[in-house]
Amino acid sequence: MKFQVQGMDFSRAGQAATKIKKALQLAGMDPATTRKAIIIAYEAEMNIVIHACHGSLTANITPRKVEIIADDEGPGIPDISLAMQEGYSTAPPHIREMGFGAGMGLPNIKKSADELDIRSEVNKGTRLWAVVFNN
Repeated sequence: MKFQVQGMDFSRAGQAATKIKKALQLAGMDPATTRKAIIIAYEAEMNIVIHACHGSLTANITPRKVEIIADDEGPGIPDISLAMQEGYSTAPPHIREMGFGAGMGLPNIKKSADELDIRSEVNKGTRLWAVVFNN
């Protein structure tokens, strides 16, 4: 499953994660695995909406695992280790006023993923790869 995600499109934000959730439920994926995968998908999708010009969210689903890949064209992450700290956010004030940008996205992804890799280049974009193994 692959979805295009547009930056700053809050009217459709979360739709890709919702569709992935339905697919996992229809596939009979373990509820705990589904919950972790959807946390990853939603947080990654919101990061694209909040920070990037545009990007894609992909879910590869097998009986053994769920793989989530988020690719974006955006500002990139200058310091990934800093961005992984709870509460650290580069979201502008108008995004925070909407209730987003609390600095929990990447930490929540890290907590939910069994495997995680984030690669980013400033002024180019970010690629996030996460796996949740099915229980």
